[in-house]
Amino acid sequence: MARYKAAVLGGSGYGAAEMIRRLLLHPEVELCRVASIDFVGQSLADAHPHLEGLTDLRFENLSAADAARGMDVVLLGLPHKVSAAAVPPILESGAKVVDLSGDYRLKDVASYEAFYGGKHPHPELLARAVYGLPEFNRAQIREASLVASPGCFATAIQLGLLPLAKKSLLKHVVDTVGITGSSGSGAAPQAGTHHPIRAVNLRTYKPLKHQHVPEILESLAAHGAPDTQLHFVPVSAPLSRGIFITSFTLVDASVDKDLVMEAFVEAYRDESFVRVPKSRLPEVVAVAGSNYAEVGFELGPKEDGFRTLAVFTAIDNLIKGGAGQGIQNMNIVLGLDEGLTLRDSGGFP
Repeated sequence: MARYKAAVLGGSGYGAAEMIRRLLLHPEVELCRVASIDFVGQSLADAHPHLEGLTDLRFENLSAADAARGMDVVLLGLPHKVSAAAVPPILESGAKVVDLSGDYRLKDVASYEAFYGGKHPHPELLARAVYGLPEFNRAQIREASLVASPGCFATAIQLGLLPLAKKSLLKHVVDTVGITGSSGSGAAPQAGTHHPIRAVNLRTYKPLKHQHVPEILESLAAHGAPDTQLHFVPVSAPLSRGIFITSFTLVDASVDKDLVMEAFVEAYRDESFVRVPKSRLPEVVAVAGSNYAEVGFELGPKEDGFRTLAVFTAIDNLIKGGAGQGIQNMNIVLGLDEGLTLRDSGGFP
C-alpha cells in the first residue's frame, strides 16, 4: 500500500528535529523533503546529531510551492510571519498543512496584530484554519486542510482549564504561572537561553502580555467560558525540556473535589495522551520526552463563600507542546491512528 508523502519546512529547529525523528519512524507516512535556509545541502544529522545514519535526506532550499509538490501533507516549523506567507501556495498544491507557528491560530485579526506585530498577510485564511487541540477539536481537525497547532503554553494551560469551562466552573479571573524549559526559545543562541545564565536562574519574560493569551481566551470562549479573564506570567527555568503550569481561580464554596475530578475524568476518559494521576500531582519528569500531558488539582478551604482551586499541568514543550502535537494532528487529517509514533513514554528520570 502506498504511503502518504510528507515534507517539513523550517527543518533545522528543535521542533522540526522532533517532527523529523517521528516521521522517519512512521509506518504510514514517508518523509520526502526537508527544507531550510540553513545547512543547505548538508545531511540532516549535521543539524540534528541524533539522526545520524537514519536517513539519506539532506536540507534543501526550496520555496513553499516546490516543497509541497507531490506531497500529501506539509508540516511547518517556520517562525511566526514566515509561515503566514508559506501556507497559501501549499494549499494551492492540494497538500494539507499542519502549522506549528502562531500565524493561523487566532480568528481575530486585531489580536494577531497586537500580539504578533504587523498586518497579517492572508487574513482571509484565518476562518479556514482549524485550531489543532485534538482533545477538544478532533472532529474539525479531521476535516481540515489547514491545522494551526496550539502554542506550548497554550496547550498546557488549556488542558487544565477547558474541562472546567465545559462544566461552567470558570466564573472568576484565572491567574496562571507557567515555568518553561529553554528549548522553547528555539535553536538559535540568545541571552535568554545562554547556559551559564539559564542553568542557575529563574526569570520572567512577557509578563501579562504573552502572545499565547489570546488563543487561550478564544478557546475558552468557544467551550463555555466567554467572560473569563486570564493573567499569565511565564517563567524561564533551568530545564531544557518541559512546562509546568499552575493556574489559580476562585470557585463557589459548594464545589468539592468530586465535582472537579468529574470534570477532568469526563474530558479525558477516552483521551490517550492526557493523564490524571490518582496518587500524585503532575510533574515534568513524568512526561518529558513524550507526547503525554498530566493534569491535577487541589482545592483550598472554604473562605467567604469561595474556595481557591489550583490546577496543575505538565507537558514536554517540544512534543505535546509542539512537534508531537503536530504529528498527532497530521495523523488525524490523514485519517490515520492518531497515536502512530507517539505512544512512547519518554525516559525516567
